[in-house]
Amino acid sequence: MAEPQVAPYGSWQSPISSALIVASSIRLGQLALDGEDLYWSEGRPAEGGRSVLVRRTPDGQITDLTPPPLNVRTRVHEYGGGAFLVADGTVYFSNFADQRLYRQHSGQPPQPLTPALDLYYADGVLDRSRGHLIYICEDHTAAGREAINTIVSLDLESGEAQNLVVGQDFYAAPRLSPDRTHLAWLSWNHPNLPWDGTELWLAEFNADRSLGPAQKLAGGPEESIFQPEWSPDGVLHFVSDRSGWWNLYCWRDGQAERLIEKAAEFGLPQWGFGLSTYAFESAQRLFCTYTEHGVWQLASFDTQSRQLEPIETPYTEISSLRAAPGRLVFEAGSPTEPRSIVQLDLATRRLEVLRRASEPVIDPGYLSSPQPLEFPTEGGRTAYGFFYPPRNRDYLAAPEQRPPLLVLSHGGPTGATSTTFSLKIQYWTSRGFAVLDVNYGGSTGYGRAYRQRLAGQWGVVDVDDCANGARYLVERGEVDGARLAIAGGSAGGYTTLCALTFRDIFQAGASYYGVSDPEALARDTHKFESRYLDGLIGPYPERRDLYQARSPILFTERLACPVIFFQGLEDKIVPPDQAERMFEALKAKGLPVAYVAFEGEQHGFRRAENIQRCLDGELYFYSRVFGFELAEPLDPVMIENL
Repeated sequence: MAEPQVAPYGSWQSPISSALIVASSIRLGQLALDGEDLYWSEGRPAEGGRSVLVRRTPDGQITDLTPPPLNVRTRVHEYGGGAFLVADGTVYFSNFADQRLYRQHSGQPPQPLTPALDLYYADGVLDRSRGHLIYICEDHTAAGREAINTIVSLDLESGEAQNLVVGQDFYAAPRLSPDRTHLAWLSWNHPNLPWDGTELWLAEFNADRSLGPAQKLAGGPEESIFQPEWSPDGVLHFVSDRSGWWNLYCWRDGQAERLIEKAAEFGLPQWGFGLSTYAFESAQRLFCTYTEHGVWQLASFDTQSRQLEPIETPYTEISSLRAAPGRLVFEAGSPTEPRSIVQLDLATRRLEVLRRASEPVIDPGYLSSPQPLEFPTEGGRTAYGFFYPPRNRDYLAAPEQRPPLLVLSHGGPTGATSTTFSLKIQYWTSRGFAVLDVNYGGSTGYGRAYRQRLAGQWGVVDVDDCANGARYLVERGEVDGARLAIAGGSAGGYTTLCALTFRDIFQAGASYYGVSDPEALARDTHKFESRYLDGLIGPYPERRDLYQARSPILFTERLACPVIFFQGLEDKIVPPDQAERMFEALKAKGLPVAYVAFEGEQHGFRRAENIQRCLDGELYFYSRVFGFELAEPLDPVMIENL
């Protein structure tokens, strides 16, 4: 191997191109077991972001089930999830374009089951004994009012719907008992989000297929319940954060009984439906995953002895558990392994990768490994992140140089970043950038108290943590304090714009469908998040002063560095005018600024050509504002006032 050549950071040539990333990457979704067969959904950038249902049979044969142009995706809560269910070889799924439910018998084309109305469905279960499907339904049929959420029963023959549960703002996770006599579910009301407070309910079926009086088992405004699940012998289990950590409980003898007591998170923020962090192999044994300090661990749990036994795996992120006698399947990833569907043979403990989100084999000499980082932040507290130093076996920089730093602010803001292998991060580090991926206060995975640091403090705590993470790396001599950039999408875009507007540490930034005007967001967004900002900033309009004080669009005079905006023109969560108004204000101010908009894209980009354009466009933007030469030519971005 040739000696590395000396070249400035940012100008290193890398084999990890944007074309390679989009050509080889898919988005792995929901998993389901049906007998010996395994099903999952794949989002495919190369097919315009279409989500396809896939089946794997025991002989290893993988088959696409969803013919184009059908797209397995639901819009309930806008973020979807739980878009299909499978039973006895028959698949039921939501189609994105018309939001109708379709039924697909094995070997046959899909047929619509529900009428063409503005009714969205998610998170279904089959009620075999009554010949019904039970689904979350979101009713958008009446203009000018908020959507109505219910739990409905759908006749398998006619598709006719019957309301089972009504009256609360949101529902999730309807789960039928093994003997089909009882239904459990989650609900919550404005202004709560499901990670703030939810309620677990239980009701018995009447002879006419309706439900009898419902009993609230657990939860409330200050307790978040996650993933109700019945054991094979009919014991209802769930995850609750009543102790300050999402731990596992069951309902037994009329009370909630804590099964695992651990300062770890066995739950997730319910942005989408169908999430699963535990699954039963039998009545005596379940498998679960939990996170400590941002790293996930797999374990088995004996429901009789109450023993939790960790299982060694090479993975640091594990989710979507599904179990059957003798095997466990789940999604997993690690710093060296992309998100994958993995099967564990429970007898031999042998792991088998069934599908990877990306397949390219990259020489390790081009890959940067994440370093867990704890750093001091405001109020004498500690914040967390993962630091990726630049790495490329073919290049070195001059000893006196330090790399530019790209700080990543994850979305949500209730969410978390992870150490799972990301070609997008390696795109930057292999070109000579350092990357800091921040789990700022408000992130999940560190307990309820850490999650609630953001209560009333969005645009303050998250911004402080991103700024202090960058400052910490500058003080350690790891990065160039004169070339600090910050980027994020959605809520991470808001953190980015606040950091650029209200702090003076960053010299450039990239906002992906980011919020620039939280007051506009409070007035105009979808139902699920319409009261989210009550907890993050304050009730609106009573605390309009806080919204205005934290609106980057109102303080563009404070912003003094270049910004690039990426925006989908069909975004219903953060409408395009938020980016457009910010772009025009910065353009009028004379700052270098760019705006890249995409027809047909919504909140988050799914088409290969647009994902590629974003990566290359952001790199091109930094090359111009930080003044380094690119190793290969890229399609230019129009930068105003450069």
